[in-house]
Amino acid sequence: MALGVRLLLLLALWTLAVPARSLREAGDGGWRRPGQGAPAAVAEEERCTVERRADLSYAEFVQRYAFSRPVILQGLTDNSRFRDLCSRQRLLALFGDSVVRLSTANTYSYQKVDLPFQEYVEQMLHPQDPFSMGNDTLYFFGDNNFTEWASLFRHYSPPPFSLLGTIPAYSFGIAGAGSGVPFHWHGPGFSEVIYGRKRWFLYPPAKTPEFHPNKTTLAWLRDTYPALALSARPLECTIHAGAVFP
Repeated sequence: MALGVRLLLLLALWTLAVPARSLREAGDGGWRRPGQGAPAAVAEEERCTVERRADLSYAEFVQRYAFSRPVILQGLTDNSRFRDLCSRQRLLALFGDSVVRLSTANTYSYQKVDLPFQEYVEQMLHPQDPFSMGNDTLYFFGDNNFTEWASLFRHYSPPPFSLLGTIPAYSFGIAGAGSGVPFHWHGPGFSEVIYGRKRWFLYPPAKTPEFHPNKTTLAWLRDTYPALALSARPLECTIHAGAVFP
């Protein structure tokens, strides 16, 4: 990791309950299951305090954003082929027998559980229980066997921006509506939504939000977020399929 790159304290909330406009644009890939609605606290927030750019040059990215502020990138890459390969049916056909590693949904993600991908998708991929603790919630993100999943990753086109002194590494994940982890630190990176949507909350490193490291993202959104003064609220935005958030 390059020294001097911005650090952000972030929290993200996943949902596979795709909104109507995303269903029209990209389809849900078979991930939206009958009767699986998002928890009530995950009602989509249209408020976005992060700038969106579709015409960003590399020079402007480095000068204006890379070391100081987040930005949402739109239309810089075409990952329609990768999106097709990430449908529920295709991923289960290709990787159903592959063993994946699940992490607990708390700040430190101490516990790891290994099980076949098909078992995770069919038995554990459900909306977040709003009353579960983080250490009782398991989801698939980050712990990928890159050799085993290489046939999928080679079809992914990353954003055309990189930083000197950094080495890229992909993390691929699938999680149910309302899942996520509490606030944690991040250096340089980017996240692209393939299906569904992902809601982000970000604080600068000098500001420490109130949160419990073993309560879920959903619990924070339900119990703490509504009481925050506007001046105490984080940067936030919901990104949809095709958007990249670095």
